[in-house]
Amino acid sequence: MPTVEVIRSARRTRTVQARLVGDTVEVRIPARMTKAEEEQAVADILARLRRKQMSTATSDEALRARAEDLNARLLDGRATIGSIRWVSNQRTRWGSCTPSTGAIRITDRLQQVPDYVLDAVILHELVHTFIPGHGPEFWEWADRAPQAERAKGYLEAYQRFG
Repeated sequence: MPTVEVIRSARRTRTVQARLVGDTVEVRIPARMTKAEEEQAVADILARLRRKQMSTATSDEALRARAEDLNARLLDGRATIGSIRWVSNQRTRWGSCTPSTGAIRITDRLQQVPDYVLDAVILHELVHTFIPGHGPEFWEWADRAPQAERAKGYLEAYQRFG
């Protein structure tokens, strides 16, 4: 957890801004904010910074951290992640999974998509580690991804025009 310094500004009226200075996150807020509003603003900013760090990191380690987070938050820890990595040899699939080993591969074509799209693909593959096929129970779990339907639409368009 980084050190957080809150800076109240009389000139700032509505917006909240943050920047990283060394190991400290400076959060600038309007001076009129209550303590409760300040706490919420800081929590929101830190969550946004964490998501940004996860989304901009394209390493296999970052992909694993993202998968572990999704597994814990959305799948009650049911998925078994043997490995998860980016691959460059998948041109017709977004991801693939070997259920027996929990090995997941995600196409590197998804490194630049919005977070919710990548999350939906990762979650889809995580569900395959404990439910084979694409039956109703599978979709009950896979559709827990935030904005799952929107992600499906994005991928359909991306496949056609991307």
